[in-house]
Parts: sequence; structure tokens; C-alpha cells
Amino acid sequence: MNILITGGTGFVGSHLTKALNEKDHHVYILTRFPEKHTNSEKTSFISYDYQVEKLPAIHGVINLAGDSLFGYWSKKKKDAIISSRIKTTQKVIDIMKQMDKKPDVFITGSAIGYYGTSEDSIFTENTKEPGDDFLAKVAVDWEKTAKQAEQLDIRTVYTRFGVILGKEGALPYMKLPIKMFAGGKIGNGEQWVSWVHIEDVVQLIQFCLFNTHISGAVNITSPYPKRNKDFTKVLAKVLKRPYWVSTPSPIIRTVIGEMSHLITKGQFVLPQQAKDKNYQFSYPYLEEALRETERE
Repeated sequence: MNILITGGTGFVGSHLTKALNEKDHHVYILTRFPEKHTNSEKTSFISYDYQVEKLPAIHGVINLAGDSLFGYWSKKKKDAIISSRIKTTQKVIDIMKQMDKKPDVFITGSAIGYYGTSEDSIFTENTKEPGDDFLAKVAVDWEKTAKQAEQLDIRTVYTRFGVILGKEGALPYMKLPIKMFAGGKIGNGEQWVSWVHIEDVVQLIQFCLFNTHISGAVNITSPYPKRNKDFTKVLAKVLKRPYWVSTPSPIIRTVIGEMSHLITKGQFVLPQQAKDKNYQFSYPYLEEALRETERE
């Protein structure tokens, strides 16, 4: 199959490209700077202005591009978080509109931030009412833009990612205070962390790619979320460091501003679609998932 990907050089995209190549699929990676990359037998780097008619028939499109959430959320940063997702998604929609033969499936990135935050609610794909904070609004607008693919009669999947565990992404930031012997819960520690191992992220995206019965929202999370206090305790155990310092939420907000929302708030999210379609998680439990990230 020929798969077109945005964000193909990022954390998730690079892992996904490797997995698809290993299954003999050819991946076309849309990038602003194709000249910085070297094509291979199964991977081609192309610009967003590449002539669509020069592409072979594309069977699936996967949209993973977006400015990192990490960094101080100034107005400029927040604008970049929003516009990078909306503009790239719209560009991909426009590319698909130009294709004579439309892709079979369009998988677009989103986030569990869609649901807003809560310490006691349980969210699944059946939860229809989104949250009202910044991240929820970003996810809603992102999915609304992607929804145009449905009007092209393309099977559309909205992958709502949780906290992805791997050697890149959020986990290195989460490890840092523990490695410095300053690890402990954030705030009261009751906020939920809906996490998922990078291998399950890659496998679930492919599960959505090849399973024609899947459409709509799909939560990309482990079936066993953890509260922050428990997540941090397990992480400290894996890193063989003490778990004893509690960091008050006001201190976090003072240091990193509104981005503190990512770690002082949370949501309990279940991957109901994956469970209903009998997806088998490689790393359903936190400790084994964290131990795998520590392997060389």
C-alpha cells in the first residue's frame, strides 16, 4: 500500500513509518523541508506543494503534524499550537480533494484533551460533550477541520492520543525530577494520567488503517489509567529513585504557566473502540510499559 503521512519525522510518525516499511508499505512523508531528508526504497519525502498527479494511488492518509505542546504558552505559542494543526489538516484535505481516486481512509491526530478534565468522570468515545478549556477547543477545531474528509466519502478516524510513553515525547520530562531525587506527586496527585506505550500507538494506528469497520473517534490510551500519585510512584520504582517530594500545583503554574494544565489536570479515558474491536494491547500495564522504555 501507499501511505501518505504528515508529521512522519516526529516521535510517533518516525516509529509508524518504520513499522509500515517493515510490512512493505511505501510511505510518502509530507514535509516543509524534503531536501533535508534522504529517500529510501520504501520512503519518499515530498513537499506540501508536490504535484498531486505525480503521486501513485494513495490508499491511506495519516495526519500527525502539529506544533509541540511543550513550552511556555504565550499567545504566540498558543497560536502556533492551533494554527499548525488546523492549517496542516486543511492542506491535507485540499490535497485529497485533488486526487482522482480518493484514499480509502483518513486518520487524523487529535487528543484526549477533547474531553476536558475531571477527577471522577470516565470518558469514552461515546462521550459527546467536549471540554471547554484551551486543549479541548484545539481538539474540537482540529477534528472539525478533518471532518471535511467524510464529505469526500473517505472513512475518517480521529485518533485521540493520551500521554505517550517512549524515549521521546513527554516521558523524559516526567522522569527528570525523579532522576534528580525530587520525585513525587504533583498537587494532590488525584489527577488521572491516561497513558499509552508508543508500540501500542503505532499498532493501534495500523489497526485503524486496515480495519475497515473502524471510523469516528478512537481513544489511543491504555485500558488502565493511573492517578498521578500512583503513576509517579511506579515511575520512581522503575527508575530506582525515592518517591517522597510533593510539588504544589501553584508552584508548577508559577514556573511554566498555563502549560501546567498538562500535568496538574487530567482525565480518565478508556479505549472503548479498541476493546470492542478486540485489539490486544502489547503494554496494558504501566510498570511493564515503563520498564520497556528503559531498555536500550
